Parts: sequence; C-alpha cells; structure tokens
Amino acid sequence: MLSLVARRRLRPLVTTALFPEYEDVIRRPNHRLAHGLSDGELERLMSGFAALAEPVDVHYLWRPQLTDPKDEMVLEAAINGRAYALATHNRRDFLTAAERFDVRVVTPAVLLERFRP
Repeated sequence: MLSLVARRRLRPLVTTALFPEYEDVIRRPNHRLAHGLSDGELERLMSGFAALAEPVDVHYLWRPQLTDPKDEMVLEAAINGRAYALATHNRRDFLTAAERFDVRVVTPAVLLERFRP
C-alpha cells in the first residue's frame, strides 16, 4: 500500500492522533524485521507519508463504536475523512460500526487487488 501512496494512486487519511500510531506500528520489532529500514530511512519514509496523506479534522466523536478503544481513532479518521474504504486485517471488529457510516471495510489484500491492472 505504501508504494501506491508513493505513486499517488492511494491517499491515506491521517489525524493528529492517528499519525503517531502509524509511526509506532512501523517501528515495532516485528515490522522492523520485515522492512529492515534504519531509523533515518524510517524518518524519511514517514515524512514522505505525511506529505502525501490527507489531514482530517475530527469534528465529531461517536465513541464508543468499537470493542477496542484504540481502534476508535481509525474509524473516526475514516468517517470524518469520508473514506471510500477502511483497510484493516481486523475487519471483524470494524465491520458493523463502519457500515453504519457507509464506510466499506476491506482487507489490505482486497484493496491491493482493486489497484491491479
């Protein structure tokens, strides 16, 4: 998905609460093993990501909608940013609440499939 963002084919939505979460996730040991990026490379990646992301102001808080309070900021970004879809491996926890707000919930694999030529 990051390559789609870099090619400007996919525009992620971010809020001031959500961006630090993205930074935290990409720096987790299991993710660092997968991507192998240095701290400097991660800084450049996240700076580029921030420049290409669409900032979203959260005007309405509809909490609680989800069982995991940490997931609420993801749903709020999708709703307030009028997202076409919310891509997550945790589809089950988001599905009912997101559909109430007309936000599709798809896995990253399904989203990537939609961008194949």
